[in-house]
Parts: sequence; structure tokens; C-alpha cells
Amino acid sequence: MTIVLVLLPLTLLLVGVAVWAFFWAVGDGQFDDMDSPAYRILLDDDDWPSAPEGRKPSADASAAHASEQETNDDDHSTEPPR
Repeated sequence: MTIVLVLLPLTLLLVGVAVWAFFWAVGDGQFDDMDSPAYRILLDDDDWPSAPEGRKPSADASAAHASEQETNDDDHSTEPPR
């Protein structure tokens, strides 16, 4: 029965913090626009960031592939590659 004397104030404190957090979020504008973030993913963005000068994405991919080949060449096991 004495645990009730501990749990009841703790529960009321937790509920009070949750109610405060909800009203803070409402006042801060967290729930003002619930629809447009869901539609934002459907919009076509043509404003892709360009690659830095002198670098092409294909060069990065070929370098990664070459380093992968080097690590595979170092493996001297008798099993065939999968």
C-alpha cells in the first residue's frame, strides 16, 4: 500500500510533464500544417546539388569498384567468388 504513495505523485508528475509538452508543441506551431509535409515528397525537385569542380560521380564509383577489386585480389582462398 505504501507504493501507492510513491507511484501516485510520480504518475501525476509524468502526466503534468506530458500535458505541458503538448501545449508547448501546440503553442510553438508544431501542429499548424499537417498536410503539406506529406505531399512534399511527391514534388519533383530539379535543384540537385552539382558535383564539385573536377569531380564526376562516375569517377567515385569506379574508384570504389577498383578498391573493392583490390581487396578481393588479396584474398588467396581456394573457394570461387560468389
